[in-house]
This record gives sequence, C-alpha cells and structure tokens, in this order.
Amino acid sequence: MNNRRLLIGTSPRILRTIPAELGFPGKTLQYLEQSVAHWIMSLGAIAVMLPALEHSSAIRRSDLHVRDIAAQLDGLVLQGGADLDPRLYGEEPTHSNGPFDAVRDRFELDLIDAFTSLGKPVFGICRGMQLINVACGGTLHQDLCANGVTDVRHANLAAYDRHVHEVEIAAGSHLSRWYGFAGRANVTSIHHQGVARLGRGLIVEAVSHDGVVEAFRHDGDAFLYGVQWHPEFQDGSDPGLLPADPLMKAFLDAALRRRDG
Repeated sequence: MNNRRLLIGTSPRILRTIPAELGFPGKTLQYLEQSVAHWIMSLGAIAVMLPALEHSSAIRRSDLHVRDIAAQLDGLVLQGGADLDPRLYGEEPTHSNGPFDAVRDRFELDLIDAFTSLGKPVFGICRGMQLINVACGGTLHQDLCANGVTDVRHANLAAYDRHVHEVEIAAGSHLSRWYGFAGRANVTSIHHQGVARLGRGLIVEAVSHDGVVEAFRHDGDAFLYGVQWHPEFQDGSDPGLLPADPLMKAFLDAALRRRDG
C-alpha cells in the first residue's frame, strides 16, 4: 500500500504590476490565496504550487513540459482569478474585464490537457470551471447581466466572499451523492461571467435560480469537475453555507483511486 500523501498541483495567479509597498519593482509575482492550499492540506494532501512558464523565464517550456509536471502529481486544482481572453473561445472582447493574461490561460489549458490525458483528476473553481468549459469546446457569457442572461449580479466586490446566493443541486447528480441531498443550498458567489455553450461531454449538476450553470462534471471515467462558487471560502464559520469538504474529499478520493488503482 502506498502511504505517501497525495500531491495536488495548484495553479497560481500572476501579478505583473506590483504595489510599491510589496517591493519587487519591475518583477512578476505568482501566488496562491491561502484558502485553496489550506483546504487541500486540511484533508491530508500536500498542495504544490505550479509556477506558469513563459518565454522570458529562466526555464523554457521545452525544458520542462507540463506532462512531466502532471506525471509527478496526483491531481490538479484550478483556482479563480482574472477573466479568460474571449479569443480562446472564438469571440472578441466585449464585456470581459482585462487585462488578459495569455501566459496563464495557455499554461492552465496545457495543464488540463496533461492531467486528463493521464487520467488524473482535475477540479476547477470559478475561473477554473470556466477554463474547463473552454477546454472542452464551450463558450462563456462575457458578462451575465450585459449579455441579458440575468438581471441579478453574481458578484458584489464590496461584500466579496460574503456575497451569497442559492443554487439548486440536481437530483441524481454526483453532487447530490457527495452531499446526501438534492435541492437548494447557499454558496459564495464572486463572478460576472458564466457558461454559455456547454463544452463537449459536460453534464450540469447545479444551477442558480436564474439558470446560470453553477456546477458540472465530465461524463468520462476520469474526475473532471467544476463549480462556479468558491467553496474554499466556505470554511464552516457560516453554518448557512454549503460545507466545502465533501467536494474536496470527492476530488481527493478520485486522486487516491487513480494513484493506487
């Protein structure tokens, strides 16, 4: 039996314009907000940040291929962040918020391809879910309100992680099995974009009251799952929110089966 702790790759955000108080003038920072890493680690796995590689970096992409990274790890978590460049799904920017980061977009798409090609689980949060949809050939609403999808804002930057709305968990879904119920639940919402055309092989598992896709899974054998909300902020301090751990446990269980199977 393999007693090694699971190693879970996490994709960083990229900060190119550094506030003066942080120092590092003229440099680029890649970072994780600690909630994602702590959530992974709280259930016994080890979080490993995967710095994005670009042409100007000391390491060339040809020296360390993303498939080499995926081969050493047991799963991948894609965290939230900036809007994807709409040109990735065949549209010009209209209501997306820039600046876009082609390096991060391409690196994370390559990571999805590498991990799924090896049958290793991938879990996307907010932007991460949207990226999975695009990787599967889907498209996004660049702004849910501006595109006429809903008149209810799914983000409130002043409230940030205290902004909450309901989702409807589909009966018979994986999500309903992990949580032991179907129906309504409250989640943290910090997004202005959402799924437009659903990607190939993706099955909707939860929607908000206005029909926005809030969770999906891939119908293949490997674990490929995305949620539009931010479970890493649902730490149990608010008992009215859907608990986070069943989601992460399902992901880690899939990683364990893949590693030891």
